[in-house]
Amino acid sequence: MELADKAVGFLLSCISLSIFTYYTFWVIILPFFDSEHFVHKYFLPQEFAILIPVCAGVTLTCFISMFIGYVMLKSKKKKA
Repeated sequence: MELADKAVGFLLSCISLSIFTYYTFWVIILPFFDSEHFVHKYFLPQEFAILIPVCAGVTLTCFISMFIGYVMLKSKKKKA
């Protein structure tokens, strides 16, 4: 079981590092390249650099709020 936990942790770390590197290159370094450069075809348009994290944050906030509400309702029923 310990080996499986390490493998999952390593996989999540690699995925997180890949996303961070891609996003950093996309937002910070890519604007310095000409718009006709071949590297632009590997990235989405710049407006998605803001839209994707905002949508992910709103979705995460909604799920966390729903979870907290569910736990509060469940604990209220136990008291009664």
